[in-house]
Amino acid sequence: MTVVFTRVDDRLGEFALRPVDPDADAALLHGWVTHPKATFWLMQDADEARVAEEYRRIAAHPHHDAYLGLWRGSPAFLAERYDPAHVELVGRYDHQPGDVGMHFLCAPVDAPVHGFTRAVLGTVMAWLFDDPTTARVVVEPDVRNTAVHALNAAVGFEVVGPITKPEKDALLSVCTRAQFRVAAEPAATRVEGAPA
Repeated sequence: MTVVFTRVDDRLGEFALRPVDPDADAALLHGWVTHPKATFWLMQDADEARVAEEYRRIAAHPHHDAYLGLWRGSPAFLAERYDPAHVELVGRYDHQPGDVGMHFLCAPVDAPVHGFTRAVLGTVMAWLFDDPTTARVVVEPDVRNTAVHALNAAVGFEVVGPITKPEKDALLSVCTRAQFRVAAEPAATRVEGAPA
């Protein structure tokens, strides 16, 4: 499959994204989405056939895409992009033109790499904002997922507030291109008093 985006992290090297192949990637993704650390992905009880079916459904959907993330050429994370006017958040928030919804999941590892998840999220955000039509990225993680709330804040997301979805109580947050740019700047180049 063709790589659609590449970003080089100063410390961790190359990250890339390519479309998910629902059948070829099903076994790999099954191990990720059913891992205990992926509890908020809501697929804990899925078998491999169910995972393949879900990603075939996403691949066929006109407003939802899934991408396999590579780190130094090896599969390491999953990213989903969706149009919140048609998927996930329909009627649940004040949609604006240029809004893009996002989910991401890092593969489980035995030896975590410091800063890896932040680098993955930075890569996914850079990819979404690489599209000039993207004005804001919108996320709706589970209200209990405090680790991802902290990561979201670190890359520029601002909390809008809690919303109720059929499968969870979520914390709606948005990030503009400008907010991400400020958050992504190296600390040394930030203007004193500017938002961190």
